[in-house]
Parts: sequence; C-alpha cells; structure tokens
Amino acid sequence: MVNDVAPYKRPTPLAILLVVGGFLAFLAAFELTLDKFQALEHPASVHHLNCDVSVVVQCSLNLGSAQGSAFGFPNPVIGLAGYFTVLVVGMAILAGAQFARWFWLVFNFGLTFAIAFVIWLMSQSIFILGTLCPWCMVVWVVTIPTFLSVTLYNFSTGAIPSNARFQKFATATRTWIPLISLVCYLTVAVIAQLRLDVLHHL
Repeated sequence: MVNDVAPYKRPTPLAILLVVGGFLAFLAAFELTLDKFQALEHPASVHHLNCDVSVVVQCSLNLGSAQGSAFGFPNPVIGLAGYFTVLVVGMAILAGAQFARWFWLVFNFGLTFAIAFVIWLMSQSIFILGTLCPWCMVVWVVTIPTFLSVTLYNFSTGAIPSNARFQKFATATRTWIPLISLVCYLTVAVIAQLRLDVLHHL
C-alpha cells in the first residue's frame, strides 16, 4: 500500500472544472428553486413553468413528485449548498489554497453521495416519472466528470491510499475523463430515447 501523499502540485485543470461545473450546477439548482417557489405560489400554473418544453422534457412533474423532495425538502436546496461548495473549492485552488488530506477525503465523500444521488434521480426520472428535467440534466452533466476528476485526482496523489500501479493508472486515466463522461452521457441519452422516445416528443 502507498500511504504517502505525493508532493503538492496545483491541479489547475481540476480547479477550472470545479469552478465552471460548480457555477453551472449552482445556476441549475437556483433555477429549479425559483421554479419550485413558482409552483408553490401558483399551483394552477405548475404545468407552465419555463423549464417545461414538452410532455417528456419538463420539470413540473419532477418538482412535484416525492422523488423531488427525497429528504423531506426540495432537492434543489441540496444543489444550492453542494455546488456552491464545489465552486468555492475550485476558486480557492486557483487562488493558491492547499487542502489537507482529510479535506479531499471529505470532499470526495460528498461527491460520491452526489453521483449516487444523481444516478438514483436519473433512474427515477426515466423509468418512474417518464420525464427529463432540463435543469436536472445540467446537474447530471456536471456531476459525472466532477466525481471522476476528484476521485482519480485523490487516487493519483495518494490522498486515497492505493498501490503504486493503481496510482499510475489513476493518473493516466485522468486524461480520459472527457471521453468517459461522453460515453456516460450517450448511454443515458440512448436509454432515455429507448424508454421515452424523447425525439418524437420534442
């Protein structure tokens, strides 16, 4: 096992991803929060939100469902807090901040929760609710490469202990994150198309 953390080298590409991705996901969560407020204030207009494109591509059903408040409050509240944190971490790295190993582990744990939650929401949206929420999909798009990037970074630096061979594998795999993410996007898109016939309902 390799327990030593590699000498620090500022991960600028990772920081840029965290800033850009964190901002986009925070914006999506913010828009969903506004839509939730609108739905609560004007229940009669719940099916006429700005995010409603068609019977399949919409967010009204998602926001009003039990899945939309999985922990007893609207899911976008989690996004507001979580992705603002992602944005701040990225900005701090660009500003020269160095984080302790425990911080990277906690941050990775948060992103592991995020990717697991997103996968669950994807399955609920496609197979149970029969919809694709536009702002939700922005969050999906951001969460996948963010989770992969931080996890592989932690393995490659030794923040997450592993053997030397796996550290080298993690370092090499980081360059493939865009392709891996694209494959994930295409997989979800194909499943959604086969299940919901999205193109027909646009």
